[in-house]
Amino acid sequence: MNDKNLEIDNIDIKILSELMKDAKTPYTEIADKVCVSGGTVHVRMKKLEKMGIVRGASLIIDFSKLGYDITAFLGIYLQKSSMYETVCNELAKIPEILTLNYTTGAYSIFAKLTCRDTNHLREVLYEKIQKVRGIERTETFISLEERINRPLQIDQNLYK
Repeated sequence: MNDKNLEIDNIDIKILSELMKDAKTPYTEIADKVCVSGGTVHVRMKKLEKMGIVRGASLIIDFSKLGYDITAFLGIYLQKSSMYETVCNELAKIPEILTLNYTTGAYSIFAKLTCRDTNHLREVLYEKIQKVRGIERTETFISLEERINRPLQIDQNLYK
């Protein structure tokens, strides 16, 4: 592919928009909606993967139906900001942690985790997270409900 092929246009955005609604949508169905061929969708998706825009597909899972009833957010204070990489590498080994974000403001790191119940959450906090070298302290926020979890609606006017 030449550099011209590595530019994003409105067709790419329309393809992404359809896949963000449902990542399992067949390329042929997307092609019909976007008015291109199935092969074009396939080639465009390969291009978007090569560019690093598409990094895979994921399932949206209701963890509570699998017995994971607690979602919590964790503000993490580091002893020194220079320990960020080391701490993140250790936190990445804890399967209950779903996301890690390097943040501005009060916390160095903000994490989202899910646990079976409050006992499991306590165990993860005290036996895993707070034992990570470089973490000064943490603050935990338990989510009572997740109301919105959606993909970004991309402004198609930016790519005309």
